[in-house]
Amino acid sequence: MRLIAASLALAVVIGYLLGGRLSSVASLRVRWQSLAIVGLALQVIPVPGRALSLGLLYVSFALLLAFALANVRAGVAGSWLILIGIALNFTVIGLNQGMPVTRDALVASGQGETLAVLLDDGGAKHHVAGPSDRLLFLGDVLPIRPIRMVASPGDLIAYAGVVWLVVAAMLGRFAPSRERPGEPAVLPESVHDVG
Repeated sequence: MRLIAASLALAVVIGYLLGGRLSSVASLRVRWQSLAIVGLALQVIPVPGRALSLGLLYVSFALLLAFALANVRAGVAGSWLILIGIALNFTVIGLNQGMPVTRDALVASGQGETLAVLLDDGGAKHHVAGPSDRLLFLGDVLPIRPIRMVASPGDLIAYAGVVWLVVAAMLGRFAPSRERPGEPAVLPESVHDVG
């Protein structure tokens, strides 16, 4: 959550520096946002048992991938980066049955005390990296000391996409225009008069 908050704060600062307005974000329209909400919720709800937790984590990533892909197809700003970041995280989690976190990154981020928790029972999403983990460079290996977090390359790429999306929304340029000069705007079906 701290990385999300830091990313959003950075996006707002950049948006203002480029002359954007926060009120413009209200016009932001993304596709299948309910998939993103459910996908993110599945990652944080506590459930008993590692198998069920891991299963829900995989479903979560499938939903997030579908959300990102729908928005890539719609041309929404930043959605390519969001898709790539989610895909990288899903790959390393799928290969290792959870996200490997390196000891060095935990200590460097000021979270040395977290090692004991992860070694005891890290849950479905995270575990201390071991010799059998594959593609470890895609795991949680990047310490972010100011906010006491460890991130993966996929996290940073996805959040860069979120920053891009918010900045573009503040500037009123979050998706390519579907209108051609001289043609009337096409309204979504829900706006058309049905009577």
